[in-house]
Amino acid sequence: MQQRFHSYFNTAVQLISSYDGKMPLAAWLKNYFAANKKHGSKDRKYISHLCYCYYRLGQALPNVEVAEKLKVAIFLCNAEPGVWTGLFELEYIDNWNVELIRRIVFIQTKYAFSLEDVFPFAESLTDEIDKDSFIAGHFVQPDVFIRVRPGKEKTVTKKMEEAGLPFQQLTNDCIALPNASKIDTILALDKEAVIQDYSSQRIAEFFPSELTDKNITVWDCCSASGGKSILAYDHLHKMKLFASDVRSSILFNLQQRFAKAGIKNYHSFVCDISNELTESFTNDPVNFIICDAPCSGSGTWSRTPEQLAYFTRKKLEDYAALQKKIAGNAIKHLSKGGYFLYITCSVFKQENEEVVEFILDEVKGLKLIKSGALKGYNQKADSMHASLFLNQGDSFDTE
Repeated sequence: MQQRFHSYFNTAVQLISSYDGKMPLAAWLKNYFAANKKHGSKDRKYISHLCYCYYRLGQALPNVEVAEKLKVAIFLCNAEPGVWTGLFELEYIDNWNVELIRRIVFIQTKYAFSLEDVFPFAESLTDEIDKDSFIAGHFVQPDVFIRVRPGKEKTVTKKMEEAGLPFQQLTNDCIALPNASKIDTILALDKEAVIQDYSSQRIAEFFPSELTDKNITVWDCCSASGGKSILAYDHLHKMKLFASDVRSSILFNLQQRFAKAGIKNYHSFVCDISNELTESFTNDPVNFIICDAPCSGSGTWSRTPEQLAYFTRKKLEDYAALQKKIAGNAIKHLSKGGYFLYITCSVFKQENEEVVEFILDEVKGLKLIKSGALKGYNQKADSMHASLFLNQGDSFDTE
C-alpha cells in the first residue's frame, strides 16, 4: 500500500519538474492523464492533490529541491498525515497538528520560512484584508458553493439530502459543499442552482435596490459565461440585458447557460471594451452597468495556486492599466441616474482602490455609493472587491 503512495509522490515530482505555468494546472494535468491511461481515477485524484499542494506554497522555498518542498507542502496542506505517513520521518509525524498555525511554526524551525515568502506581494494588499489569515488560507482547499435560484430552495435541498451529499447552508440561497462534490449529477445546474462562489454571490449586496422590478436596461460588459448576469436577473427581475465579452467562445457558453436559466430578453455580442465603441449597441439608456473587469485573480489563488507561484509585479501593472481603460470606456454608456458597478476578484489596492480613485478623478458626475472587500478566506471561499457608483451628471466628458 505504501509503495503505491510513494509512486504517486514520485510521479508528482516529475510532473512539477516539467510544468512551466504557461497553461492552467488543471488543463495541463488533464492533458497528461489523457496521454497516460495507466492512471486510474484514484491515481489521478492523489497525484493531482500532491501537485496542488506543492503550488500552495506559492513562491516560498525557491532554493529547496522539488521532492523536499513537496513534503513541506503536504505537511502544511493536510490536517493529518493520513495516507502520506510513509513519506515522513518521525519528527514530522510527532509535530503534525490539526491546527495549521502549529504546523507552520514547526516548518519555521526547519527552514527560513515565512508567510510573506508564500505571498511576496503582501504590501500591495488592500487594507481591509488580514494579511496572515489571507496568506494562510492558500494552504486550504476551498469549498464549492452553489446559489439556489428563486423558488428552487426545497427542490435543491431535497435532492441533495436524497443523494446523501454533505452540505452546509450558509444563507437561504447559498450552500457550501466539499470541493469534489458531483453536483451536476444531482441538480439541474443554471436552472435550479448556479455554481457560484460565496463572495461572488454577495455581489448582489451591491445591486441598487431601487432598480428592483423596474423596466431597466442592464449591460454586463465583461460578462464571461454570464454568472453575474444570472445573479442580476434573479435579484432585479425586470430588465433588458446586454452581455458582451472579448471572447466569442465564452459567449457561446453564456447562451447555453441563459437557455437553461430561462433568460430570453437579452442580446450578447463580442466587444473589446478596452477600446472605445465606435457605435452604440442599444438605443435605450443603460441604467446599470456591471463591469467584472479582467484582473490578476489574486482573490482566487487558493483555487488556482499555480498562478501565485508564477505571478510577477509586471502583470499587476498591466491589469491595472487595462482596468482603467475598460472602466473609462464602459461608463460613457451610462444613463443619467444610472449605476456603475466595478468588480474584481483581486485583493490588490492597485486593481481596486486605485482604480476607484482613478474613476472618481477622471469621470465627472460620479458619486461613490458603496465600496469594499468581500473577504472569503475565513469561509474557504474567494475574496473580491466591489464598488458601486451613481451618475449624478448628464454626460461623461473626461477631464
